[in-house]
Amino acid sequence: MINKIAASVADALVNIQNGATVMIGGFGTAGIPTELIDGLIAQGAKDLTVVNNNAGNGDTGLAALLKAGRVRKIICSFPRQTDSQVFDGLYRSGKLELELVPQGNLAERIRAAGAGIGAFFTPTGFGTELATGKECREINGRNYVLEHPIYGDVALIKAERGDRWGNLMYRMAARNFGPVMATACKKTVATVHEISELGEINPEHIVTPGIFVHQIVKIERQATQAGGFRKDA
Repeated sequence: MINKIAASVADALVNIQNGATVMIGGFGTAGIPTELIDGLIAQGAKDLTVVNNNAGNGDTGLAALLKAGRVRKIICSFPRQTDSQVFDGLYRSGKLELELVPQGNLAERIRAAGAGIGAFFTPTGFGTELATGKECREINGRNYVLEHPIYGDVALIKAERGDRWGNLMYRMAARNFGPVMATACKKTVATVHEISELGEINPEHIVTPGIFVHQIVKIERQATQAGGFRKDA
């Protein structure tokens, strides 16, 4: 019987190796799998390459992983914001490598990995420092830059609902990079707030089919200081 429900976050993350490339879903603070990031810190893997849209906010989530000294390199499109002090300090001191990728290119490079595309040409970045050392070509009178897929060892994503086969639904914009990251990695672990029986989820509502998901973990919603629940939780 196929059952991808893990008993705990620790059980789901036990085999992540040092030096792994870890894709972490989220856009700013929306859709961040905080429990999985905390579990990764506790698990102890180090020398990681992390792929995310951002480079952490405040001192929690991805920022906490950076602060713990577990990340060697981060690939992202928006590393700096008003509360990115952890990233700023590590990068300025030379303790963290950064690969800056325009947001559309980041999404497409991840999607290309999952779709089996060897490389693709894009106009984004042409004529800038981001194109340095890359093949450029003129196609139909427009200049393009060759970009390659980003492959991952593990994807950590946050979903709203799933079943024991690993089929996933997301909550509105909290899906962001989750679906493409799930296709681009050797292993995908997802948190969900609800676990449904097989057949309860309308097939038309499944965004990430279970074939791309290896384990899911049920977590509780997090209450806010105001007494409600986080909208992206």
